[in-house]
Amino acid sequence: MSDGTDTTVSVDGHDIALSNTDKVLFPESRITKGEFVEYYRRIADVCLPHFVDRPLSMHRFPDGIAEPGFFQKDVPDYFPDWVERARLAKEDGTVSYVVANNAATLVYLANQACITPHLALARRDRPNHPDRMIFDLDPSDDDFEKVRGAAQLLKGLFDKIDVGCFVQTTGSRGLHVLVALDRSAPFDAVRDFAGTIADNLAAAHPDLLTTEQRKHKRGDRVFLDILRNAYGQTAVAPYAVRSLETAPVATPLDWSEVGRSDLGPRSYTIGNVLRRLAQKSDPWAGLDRRAVGLHAARERFSRRYGI
Repeated sequence: MSDGTDTTVSVDGHDIALSNTDKVLFPESRITKGEFVEYYRRIADVCLPHFVDRPLSMHRFPDGIAEPGFFQKDVPDYFPDWVERARLAKEDGTVSYVVANNAATLVYLANQACITPHLALARRDRPNHPDRMIFDLDPSDDDFEKVRGAAQLLKGLFDKIDVGCFVQTTGSRGLHVLVALDRSAPFDAVRDFAGTIADNLAAAHPDLLTTEQRKHKRGDRVFLDILRNAYGQTAVAPYAVRSLETAPVATPLDWSEVGRSDLGPRSYTIGNVLRRLAQKSDPWAGLDRRAVGLHAARERFSRRYGI
């Protein structure tokens, strides 16, 4: 039984059959599947540079966010041939991931109720050599001011070693701070360096920050999570929608915005992020031009901090 209208749209030369466009995916906000698909169609030009050639994991909610969703990595057999794939090794075999290199793929995934795409930190041609290092600033309570402070401390550290870093809301509870890498180092080395940075910063600010993985030992401190820096791990994609009411969006920020007292992790949604981008360009545009070699970054850190 259909929950609403079916229609066909043409995107990038591909005809995509949209189903049940009147179906409500976000019950309290009354956001329909058609509105959700339209968001990904309209945001494609901005977000696609961040998606290119990255294996993508799908967080799908076919019955809307009020019902349990599921993560899916392997591309289903029924996905059309024009959806690009990347087959990568895993411990007991391989996984065939979606690669979203065009707007048609984003629209197709949205029609499959993929609410949140999550991206690998490495591109498919060198899957063990990341071009992203990510710090997930995870609060232990609802005090977002602590998260903003943690992000500013992390930026201060990177400024001291002349390494550019970037920030985005997660659309959920915290912030992500990201460093672009030149893919010269494997994941193990990147994760080791991220851990060194997190340990150093937490030791300098023990009342605000922690690297303690066990939640009951974090107290009310912000967790500096570096665990995503590993083969097979992912992070929420820039401009991805989260499976929460109001449909909040993971949104790249200028660093000047982090200090704003009215900034929250869910400040931007599918209802306002496009207006934001009509008034200012994507703060992460050209991010790869700031890529740094891990060896050089580690050398600068060692000289500055004696570690």
